[in-house]
Amino acid sequence: MGALSGTEGPANRDATAPVLSARNIWKSYGRVVALRGVDLDVYRAEILGLIGDNGAGKSTLIKCITGAETPDSGSILLEGEEVVFHSPLAARHAGIEAVYQTLGVAPQLDIASNLFLGRELRKKGPLGAIFRMLDVQAMRREAARQVAELGIATIQDITQAVETLSGGQRQAVAVARAAAFGSKVLIMDEPTAALGVRESGQVHRLVRALRDRGLPIILISHNIPVLWELANRVQIMRLGEAIAVVKPETTEMEEAVALMTGAKAVAAT
Repeated sequence: MGALSGTEGPANRDATAPVLSARNIWKSYGRVVALRGVDLDVYRAEILGLIGDNGAGKSTLIKCITGAETPDSGSILLEGEEVVFHSPLAARHAGIEAVYQTLGVAPQLDIASNLFLGRELRKKGPLGAIFRMLDVQAMRREAARQVAELGIATIQDITQAVETLSGGQRQAVAVARAAAFGSKVLIMDEPTAALGVRESGQVHRLVRALRDRGLPIILISHNIPVLWELANRVQIMRLGEAIAVVKPETTEMEEAVALMTGAKAVAAT
């Protein structure tokens, strides 16, 4: 019936190998070099933070991973297999979902319709695939199940229009949609930038819950203290390069910021 996929598959596989890898990614726009041989790895049940000043290459790297941009050179590997995405839709079909600050929800539609946006379930029609009607009840059942599994207590009525929700609730809908179909990797770009403290806390709890279910998450944020609370590892980018990968448990935020801004040089290896 096209039920939501969840994350059961990734949680049961080898946790020692990266789910997603980027290798030696280069990307230029004319004479401007946005990425200079960047590597990235994210593992199962891990939140990988990604930090860097404006122009460091974070967004370009994510666009290359999700198919919004094509790298000039380098490779993307998903579960050890090299993949080439010519569009975000191709990446989504492969199990890579992204949530951005601009949510991409349809405010006039209800929560269930938003969760299945672009993947609507349809009833079997008398003429096969022709004139198949939307299976609204099936989508509402599946959406309610997914919301309940994620523990999103702030959403009570799955038939409620998204335009009536708070900012935090709308973000939860966007995250739930990505989590429902992002069977391999979830990428979140500044997911709480426009939210208050309480609503941001709701999204943070949801992110932790997804990580605990085994889903690998790449989290981009300018909020360094939040990343130090959430992330298992943090990759630091500067001027188009990945200059360091650190663990919040062993690295002070001040040191990471110094590396990010160039106030401290990267130790020679």
